[in-house]
Amino acid sequence: MTKEHKMKKLVIIIMALVAMQVTAQEHRKEHEKEAKKERIHKQMNFTPEEIATLQTKKMVLRLDLTEAQQREIHKINLTNAKERKAKMEAHKKMREGNNEEKPSKEDRFKMMNERLDRQIANKKDMKRILSKEQFEKFERVMNHKQRKGQAQRQKNSGHKKQGYKRF
Repeated sequence: MTKEHKMKKLVIIIMALVAMQVTAQEHRKEHEKEAKKERIHKQMNFTPEEIATLQTKKMVLRLDLTEAQQREIHKINLTNAKERKAKMEAHKKMREGNNEEKPSKEDRFKMMNERLDRQIANKKDMKRILSKEQFEKFERVMNHKQRKGQAQRQKNSGHKKQGYKRF
């Protein structure tokens, strides 16, 4: 065998390995997309009341809430679940209408601003309802979930982790 023949074989092997890797990544992305659709579909099957009840019970377990705290937090969770459900339904209708038009810059700003306003209001409510220790634990859990979600979104979008913190 000549050196040139060995190099050709090596190049073919490398190309086959790269092709297998690309195929595996595409399969993984398809699987993740299907899993996300399934999670969303499962959430769509719950009523806002059921979602609020489940969220409140999770918080009871994590934060050891009193009965009074449970009632107040359930109200907040119910309001949030109803808003989320309405937004999901509106988004679903928009997609079904084959309206591929993306929101304008002003619409995106408005949506982001409204979401942040809701988060600020929820944080104030939680601070009012929870004890100092409970609120600190709540913040740790929420921050952990946010970081986990951001890492997952970065992973799915193919962006490398940045060395700075975004505000």
